[in-house]
Amino acid sequence: MTTEKIPSVTLATKANVYFDGKCVSHSFTLADGTQKSVGVVLASQLTFGTGAPEIMECVAGNCEYRMAGSEAWLTSKAGEKFSVPGNSKFDIKVADQYHYICHYA
Repeated sequence: MTTEKIPSVTLATKANVYFDGKCVSHSFTLADGTQKSVGVVLASQLTFGTGAPEIMECVAGNCEYRMAGSEAWLTSKAGEKFSVPGNSKFDIKVADQYHYICHYA
């Protein structure tokens, strides 16, 4: 099931802009203090690094992703999630747009 709304959040209104605007996100905090971000990746192939473990939830569009050390590209589409270990990297390929929620574990 795809997350469509997140009630009772404190939203950072200044966007996080990465890779010359190919990825734009906004950070927010839930009432219980949990940190997350929501954003979009435009058509591109990018490499992201992680500090903490993350769960990437696709809310619209789709992408291909590849974990550090793997040769296999996997697909994520609306309603699907993939997990990324902390202190790691992953590659992402987007043909059109990939809308996501990043859940920090």
